[in-house]
Amino acid sequence: MASELFEKGLKTRREVLGSEYVDAAIKNADSFTQELQEYVTSHCWGDIWNRPGLDRRTRSFLNLAMLTALNRPHELKLHVRGALNNGLTKDDIKEVFLHASVYCGVPAAIDSFRVAKEVFKEMGI
Repeated sequence: MASELFEKGLKTRREVLGSEYVDAAIKNADSFTQELQEYVTSHCWGDIWNRPGLDRRTRSFLNLAMLTALNRPHELKLHVRGALNNGLTKDDIKEVFLHASVYCGVPAAIDSFRVAKEVFKEMGI
């Protein structure tokens, strides 16, 4: 049976990333990845994303910058969608990537712009 923290995380994760993505991630988990899905949902989404110190919009700003720095395009694509769901605009996202270009490098920012444009196109923005 799922814990209260898992259920709280599942709710938050769906609100930010969308039910379609989250439900597929949970459904497609197998014996190798199931524990990772439970961990991420409980601790990342149930605990950290629900702490009172930062709102979701601010957390999205941070995620975009950190994922740019780490050069994680798959996760970045997901979190661009989440950032839009959390109220960031295209201009906000552009400013994050421009700012990150100074601290993380231009190639990382170029990749982030490319990924964001894919999401904008998919979402008709």
